[in-house]
Amino acid sequence: MADNIGKPARRPRAVMVSRLFRPEPAAASLALGAIADGLVREGFDVTVLTSRAPQEFEVRDDPGLTVRRAPVLRDKAGYVRGYVQYMSFDIPLFFRLLLERRPDVVICEPPPTTGAVVRVVCALRRVPYAYRAADLWSDAVKETTAPPVVSAVLTRLENWVLNGASTLMTVHEGMEERLAGRGISARTRRLGFGIDTDVFTPEGQRVDTTGPLFVYAGTASEVHGAEIFVEAFRALLQRDPTARLVFIGQGESFAEIRSQAESLPEGAVQVLGRMSPEQTAEWIRSSVATLASVKPGPYGFAFPTKAFASAACGTPVIYAGAEDAGRQVVQEGLGVAVPYDADAVAQAMADLALDERSAGALAASAASKARSAPVTSAVRSSAQLRAWALEHVSARRLGQVAAAIINEIVAEGRSRRR
Repeated sequence: MADNIGKPARRPRAVMVSRLFRPEPAAASLALGAIADGLVREGFDVTVLTSRAPQEFEVRDDPGLTVRRAPVLRDKAGYVRGYVQYMSFDIPLFFRLLLERRPDVVICEPPPTTGAVVRVVCALRRVPYAYRAADLWSDAVKETTAPPVVSAVLTRLENWVLNGASTLMTVHEGMEERLAGRGISARTRRLGFGIDTDVFTPEGQRVDTTGPLFVYAGTASEVHGAEIFVEAFRALLQRDPTARLVFIGQGESFAEIRSQAESLPEGAVQVLGRMSPEQTAEWIRSSVATLASVKPGPYGFAFPTKAFASAACGTPVIYAGAEDAGRQVVQEGLGVAVPYDADAVAQAMADLALDERSAGALAASAASKARSAPVTSAVRSSAQLRAWALEHVSARRLGQVAAAIINEIVAEGRSRRR
């Protein structure tokens, strides 16, 4: 014991595992980047095991991080999505993680196949792992055409991964309730969300637009049902032919969105694909409102992080869908919440487009919305939205919370080894 006196304490070591990491413009990769930065600020030695980014994204050095990238299969849209694509990351991951210098903790996130590899390797090496439970993939599969046996197997696998974690880092109360309903016994800690508030700002370049602009930025899958915005926009165009609707991102629904857009006037709806966060921010800050949705159903507890990037830019959101997220949108004053109904969405679009042309019209519009249910609104000003985002969903705050959670796991592990 005396030999250790005066020696500097060994830096705690964390390995992060994810098929996505920055600079890819996905909510998961950006959140994991914020967590990694928070750990580095806390003195951790951090290694990230991830996939090689697509060529269109510039990979920059991450100060303080060791990022190891490996080749991976991607779908036609350039995304690591699908059983074959997941396996192209997960199978090599087993050996990458097994041969990595022993960490104090491993941090991972969905899909459950990745979590299963992490649980096996961590058991072999007697290392605890934290699982970022942003969503439940087996619930999302129930919204697809996958056979029931696939859903059942994935549910069992996901539950096994969740129960094996030292800590489940949850993003909101709805997720914690869903985990409890499944009988998951692992400890939970509230992590929350994180947005890069240095990139998503009210100030900066904007796109040129002559009429009201609405922007959907992010993933559009069967869970989201983003096609409803094209249907609603069709009605809005009858009131205001100068309006524009822009989709930025990727997902299974983009093909259907493009198909629907072909029946509308040329240029009214644009599907632009993936963009860097900086480019996406230009579109968001130029818009009357951003759009977000979650279809009612098994995945209704989810909350779309699109609303937070919008708030950081000082732009309200129109949310359509499940009530849980709708209540939070209204309670926090982030924008307008409506049921998953095209007519209700069209009315919300029309109201906010009118607000854009009428100085000081937000209060009057809110009164109008209150009379014309089912639209619910409690919109903050641009400056208030920005202030709310800085306080509640900044990437720096997320990193601080994550570092406290991981420090707790590391301290417990070292205590057990004494």
